[in-house]
This record gives sequence, structure tokens and C-alpha cells, in this order.
Amino acid sequence: MFPKRISIAILAALVACAAASAQSTITRIPMPNSNFPISQGVWVGDTFYLSGMIDSSVAKSTPGDTEAQTVHALDAIKTALAAQHLALGDVVMMHAYLAGDPAQGGKMDFAGFMRGYTQYFGTKDQPNKPARSAMQVFALALPGALVEIEVIAVASHSSPTHALLGK
Repeated sequence: MFPKRISIAILAALVACAAASAQSTITRIPMPNSNFPISQGVWVGDTFYLSGMIDSSVAKSTPGDTEAQTVHALDAIKTALAAQHLALGDVVMMHAYLAGDPAQGGKMDFAGFMRGYTQYFGTKDQPNKPARSAMQVFALALPGALVEIEVIAVASHSSPTHALLGK
């Protein structure tokens, strides 16, 4: 009976050690030049979760149409990913929130979104296409914004990010 208890204790210790080593490190990336209470992105192991991006010109000027806002949001995403040593080709999941466009009778301009999206994904230069959801929402947090996009990217084992993160 005593050896059986030792075996069970050793097995329990091994399981606990394995579980501890399987836990991922979480690193939160603050929003640049902001005290807004969210992270710009969060690393969990090799996976980077990027908060939703909106065309920043919407707050400063007359907002563009859905295509223009999609392009500007994707440019912002590209920049945010590059700061983490990632690229659009590392994006594995995308959620696109499209507000109803007054110029489209209050309906989302999915065709305009796709015209912007296809400039970045499924191209000769960047053939990778993420899994994606696109949905119409009643409104976005920034008045005049028609597009908000959030992405999840994964650092490949051969990427520079992988080396930086010590993976």
C-alpha cells in the first residue's frame, strides 16, 4: 500500500508540474498615448489579440465611406502588428463590425468592406486569408465610424517574435 501511495504522490506532482509548464505567459500591451482602460493588445503565449481598430481620421475630419475606413483600419492593424513583429499574414481570425451607412439606407456596405479587405488579404503579396466574421452593428463607439476590425494573430515558430518572446 505504501509504494502505491508514493506512486500516486509522484504522479500527482508530475501532473502539477506539467500543468504549470503548460500555462502561457500573458503580456498586455498598453494603448499608445492613452489612459483608456483597455489594452491595445494582449499576448497569450504565441497568440496576439489586438483590440478593435477604427479609422483614426473619423474623429478629426469628415469620415470616408466603408471602403476608405476599412483601408485605414487595416493600415492601423498592420502598424500595430508590425510593432509586435507580426504581419497581416500572421492573422488567423478577424472580426469586422460594420455600422449601417446612411448612404446605403442604413445598411452595412459589405461590398465596400470587401473592396478594402481584398487589398490586404488573398493577394499575390499576402496570400494568407484569416477565418473571419463580418456583422452589422447598430453603431460604433466613435460617431461617424462605419468599420471596426479586431484580429487575432499567431507568431510562427520561425518568426522574429518567437525569438523575442523566448519561445
